[in-house]
Amino acid sequence: MKKPNNATAGSSKTKFKEESEEDNKTTSVTSSEEEEEIERELAEITFEDLLKARSDGSHLVYRKNSQEKKAGRANKNRPMEVSAKKPVSRFREVVQAPKRVVRDPRFESLCGNLDVEGFRKRYDFLFENTLPAEKEELKKQLKKTNDPNAVDKLKKRISWIDKQLRFESTKSTDAAILAEHKKKEREAAKHGKRPFYLKNCNRKSASKDSLRNITSSRGLAKLNHSLRKDEGRMLQRITNTCHIVGPIIMTNRTNDFTCFWLRNELYMPHRPIVHMVVRTSPCLVPNIL
Repeated sequence: MKKPNNATAGSSKTKFKEESEEDNKTTSVTSSEEEEEIERELAEITFEDLLKARSDGSHLVYRKNSQEKKAGRANKNRPMEVSAKKPVSRFREVVQAPKRVVRDPRFESLCGNLDVEGFRKRYDFLFENTLPAEKEELKKQLKKTNDPNAVDKLKKRISWIDKQLRFESTKSTDAAILAEHKKKEREAAKHGKRPFYLKNCNRKSASKDSLRNITSSRGLAKLNHSLRKDEGRMLQRITNTCHIVGPIIMTNRTNDFTCFWLRNELYMPHRPIVHMVVRTSPCLVPNIL
């Protein structure tokens, strides 16, 4: 009795297997047909329709938000989740103190904008009265002191004051040149002319010319006197080590103080605009110059 039952059961199992295989075949056939149909439809779509679909954003897959998750906990009994990219401090924050904000008053909107002309007018007394008076006082102290450390400090301070005064004078001349140029351009704009913006190189050359014109005759005399002293020392050094060949020749060829070799002879333009020809050996050049 048991044998026929086993046979019927086995036959039913084989039937189920055959049916499942047929279903799998049909599904695979239908899926392949659907894919072929989709490919045909895509091949027929124009390029313009594809661009429209891209601009619409319908082809994009849903993306997760890339924003960082805020540190917190889903439940009060769970530990807090923190990003592993940032290093964890060794000390635990019991009380979260407010973050210290560093503020620079130069870039604060509450302080307003810098008025260069107003600043120069308000603090002009420093460059006109205070620093020159301090320089004179330091010079008096320099004559009295014998301590080398104190002498060095006083000399450094005097040189710093000279630099500040020189820088302020160049700045003021540059500002005056720029203001004069702007005034001329405004007058030209009223007559319908186009504005001409002054370049940095033109400003520098104009400031140099103005400084030459501003320099007094007394300052030029001092400058010439110091140059003559330096050149006199150089001439004395040359005459002690060399033999003068030719006479002193007056000429207006150059105003520069230079020495160079010409056929084994030292050619030296000397101020006030005097040339001397000196014969010496080339080995004496380092000692002379």
